[in-house]
Amino acid sequence: MCEYPSFRFGKPRFDQNTFLGRFRHFLDVIDPRTLFVTERQLQECIDLLNLFKQGTLPPGVTHAQLWQAQKIKQAIVHPDTGERIPMPFRMSGFIPFGTPVVVGLLLPNQTLLSTIFWQWLNQSHNACVNYCNRNASQPAPVSKFIQGYLGAVTSAVSIAVGLNVLLQKARRFRPTTRLLVQRFIPFPAVASANVCNVVLMRHSELSEGISVLDNQGDVVGTSRIAARHALLETALTRVVLPMPILVLPPMIMAVLEKLPLLQRRRWLVLPVHSLVCLAAFSLALPLAISLFPQMSKISVTDLEPEIAMATNCKIVTYNKGL
Repeated sequence: MCEYPSFRFGKPRFDQNTFLGRFRHFLDVIDPRTLFVTERQLQECIDLLNLFKQGTLPPGVTHAQLWQAQKIKQAIVHPDTGERIPMPFRMSGFIPFGTPVVVGLLLPNQTLLSTIFWQWLNQSHNACVNYCNRNASQPAPVSKFIQGYLGAVTSAVSIAVGLNVLLQKARRFRPTTRLLVQRFIPFPAVASANVCNVVLMRHSELSEGISVLDNQGDVVGTSRIAARHALLETALTRVVLPMPILVLPPMIMAVLEKLPLLQRRRWLVLPVHSLVCLAAFSLALPLAISLFPQMSKISVTDLEPEIAMATNCKIVTYNKGL
């Protein structure tokens, strides 16, 4: 397959119907190199794409240059508002700016205050990323985002603190076992907070429905049944996404800390821990996101009768969201 196919404005470079295509697409989305693009370089990319839309491209411009220009613009400029996304809240900045938070979440021997702080910081960072990359094609009240944020923070902190308290009272565990179990507490706390955020932010879709599309990409109607499927799929995605990031590092560190080198030089534990978290974050995030296609398919016979009457297609699609 050609490395750079013919350029399509506003479309992904890679096939989104395959896992490999989605994986390569998300590697582009989270590429941290776009954080170092200057304002002048960004403006050159925007100008090049405008020339393409106007059909006035200068001779010699390649498909590779156009794909690169679109990648840079999409990484920095919000598609709906046209505003620059702050660097810490871009998808390309999610790993560099999120890794210190993951390291903090997985630190051993957490106190009550440190548990609350790191869970709050993680949900605050997630909320800012979600808001700055939101779908702004339709106006949404800021109160909805605040409601989702407060629900996520409350859920994450409550579960993390509650599990830590229960763990401290569990006298059957040896100190080493208690320490190991404690390292896995961030995952259920973060996963439950993610689900809570989805429910609070999108519960209105259950009554209003979401658009379903035919095989030409045209809207054939609005379905509450599809909305229920989309909400369940998104909640499942939000549970799976943090799993490799918050589960793999504790398992790896439990092995590495037994090595003679780290036994002798305890000061190396934190740097090694940080590197393990960075590696897990960098590799696992695009893999986890790529597992689920953005557009889901459903049979029209499983939807409302009016949807079946509005199209001859047997299968329709809907955007499940992230």
